[in-house]
This record gives sequence, structure tokens and C-alpha cells, in this order.
Amino acid sequence: MRKRLLAVLAVAALAALLACPAFGAAKFHIGVVTGTVSQSEDDLRGAERLIKEYGDVAKGGMVKHLTYPDNFMSEMETTISQIVGLADDPLMKVIVVNQAIPGTTEAFRRVKEKRPDILCFAGEPHEDPGVIESAADLAINADNVARGYLIIAAAKKMGANAFVHISFPRHMSYELLSRRRNIMEAACKDLGLKFAFETAPDPTSDVGVAGAQQFILEKVPAWIKKYGKNAAFFCTNDAQTEPLLKQVAAYGGYFVEADLPSPLMGYPGAFGIDLSKEKGNWPAILKKVEAAVIKAGGKGRMGTWAYSYGYATTAALGEFGKRIVEKKAKLNDFKALMDCYAKFTPGAKWNGSYYVDMGTGVRKKNHVLVYQDTYVFGKGYLGMTSVKVPEKYFKIK
Repeated sequence: MRKRLLAVLAVAALAALLACPAFGAAKFHIGVVTGTVSQSEDDLRGAERLIKEYGDVAKGGMVKHLTYPDNFMSEMETTISQIVGLADDPLMKVIVVNQAIPGTTEAFRRVKEKRPDILCFAGEPHEDPGVIESAADLAINADNVARGYLIIAAAKKMGANAFVHISFPRHMSYELLSRRRNIMEAACKDLGLKFAFETAPDPTSDVGVAGAQQFILEKVPAWIKKYGKNAAFFCTNDAQTEPLLKQVAAYGGYFVEADLPSPLMGYPGAFGIDLSKEKGNWPAILKKVEAAVIKAGGKGRMGTWAYSYGYATTAALGEFGKRIVEKKAKLNDFKALMDCYAKFTPGAKWNGSYYVDMGTGVRKKNHVLVYQDTYVFGKGYLGMTSVKVPEKYFKIK
């Protein structure tokens, strides 16, 4: 009788163990911190892709995803605390922050003090290169140096004769964004386009995202009247991309690609596109967005990257960290990093290089710049990844 009871209890215990989410749980965890859907949807979708691939920590999987506040500039300590809190998990081995907003460097410093074994990866850091490089094991930026020239070259290929750069002081205080703006101005001069700079409200200021978007809606018609229907428009903020696209389609002008390009960056909202059925299927998303853009009169006038940069960077950094922990890749393996991008963007062409410090000329092995070919709706790829950027542009500060 006693043996039978013990057998029954053993079976029950095993059943309970198998039903527990922790059974067969991941050997280590990857923390991913992104913005919300309203501020940076694509970055968040990359986290969802990782969870789909490797499971949520809450269910015994590998990935723990958090979102930082929309008004991150005034809630910096909250963001820092969120990131540092991930290090309390004894299984945490990788922390990815994309976009790495101000405060990420301090958060990484505190993480390293507690847990030097944790890999800290920064996607699209908002802090200066020298700052984020001091704490991050790896930082990834869109190649705003090469793109400073390539976006202008693409605009000319598309038929533009002027280029209007829209931004605000906070973004212009970031070294890479400021350098890109200066390179764009120089490229316009060399390639025969008129360059103009227009200031818009910062979405993190008192006007908020809604106020910043409303400003763009109201101003674009006047800007098109001022600079002409052959002007290309570019803004440095994600939230302002949607109203810009809507007005360019309605009033004229060109839009080469977003600051952080993606078929989801501004297009669905601007053209009322329901992509719920296409979620995660980037070729299908591109096809549906393309049809809507052409219908709205944007054929040959609007472009993007076929795969989202924000999505790809979140997913690729998570994958890269996983491979390093599993000893399938090394931190300074550029090819392995590009393989991680390729895993989540099949068929897309990428190019990139290590960041070179302008002051010292030192090539930074923990800071990589990347870009993807430009896809113009109704026209196809422009082949920008094979365009050689003249060396002079890499020396512009």
C-alpha cells in the first residue's frame, strides 16, 4: 500500500513539474529594452520576434522584454532603474537596449558594477560615440556618415532638386546626427541640390508627440510651396515621419527613406494600411505598403528599407549575444554580426563598417555602423549599397 502511494505521489510530482513553465527553462536569459509602439514600434517588433524564436522568460523561455517611458528625457532615472533591474536576474547574460536613449551609458555602468559578466549592447545610441563606447560591449548605429552622402545621391536619382532637413536642437546635439546633416549639406552642394534646414518641435518637449505631429501636418504644404514639388524631405524623428509622409503624398515632393528606415515607419498610419494579417512577414508588408503608396500617388517618389532597421537591430543584437554566450561567435566578429542581421532579413543587402573617431582617427571595434539598400516604391532597389562614398565625406565633422 505504501509503495503504491509513493508511486502515485511520484507521478503527480512529475506531472506538476512538467506543467511548470520553468521545466526545461532556458539556461540563460537575454534582456531586451525598447521604446513603446507609439515612439518606436519597429524596435519593439524585433523584441517580439526574439520572443517568438526563443520564448518569454515568464514562460520558461530566454527573452525578457521591457519598454521605457515615452517621455524618457524627463524620466531618465526610471529607464536606468529598468535596465539595471535586469541584472538582478542571476540567469541574465545579455542586455540589449534599442534605441539606447540618454541614460543607457549610466545604466550599463551600474550593470557592469553588479554583473561584469553581462554583455551590454546598445542599438542606435542617442549619446555621443565616446560616451556609449565607454560602457557598451557593442554599439550599433545606422551608418549616418555614409548615409549623409547616400541619401542625397538617392534623392538625385529619384529626381529631386532640393533637400529639406527637418530636426530640433536635441537631435542636432548628437554627434552622428549632426555630422550627417553637415555631410548632407556638402553632398547637396557637390551633387547640385539646394539644401535647407527647418526646425520642428521636439516630441519629448511640452507639446508632446501629438503637438509635434500637428506642426508637421500644418507646415509641410507651406514648405512644398517654398521649396517646390521636386524637393525631398527628411526628418530625424520617428513620430514626425507619419505626418510628413501623408503631406508629401498629398502635396508633392520626395521622401527617400526615414531616419531609421522601415516599411512600418510612418507608412501604415499615413495611408491607413491594416497590416494585422501580414505581421512579421516583411515581404508581404512591403508589397501591401507599396500598393497603398502607389494608389496615393507616391510611385517613384517614396522609399524605405525593405526590412526595418529598428526591428533588425533589436533581433540581430539579441541573436548575436546569444551566439557569444553559447561560444558560437566572438564579440569582435563582424561577419558573425552581419550573419545575425541576415537571419532576420533574408534577401536584403547590408553594408557597414567600424566607427572611426574623428578626433583620434582610431577605429572602434565596439561600435559598428550599418545600412541597407534603399527601396523606392513602384521602382525597386536603387543599388545604394554598391555606391562608393567619396572619402572626403568621412572627414566632415
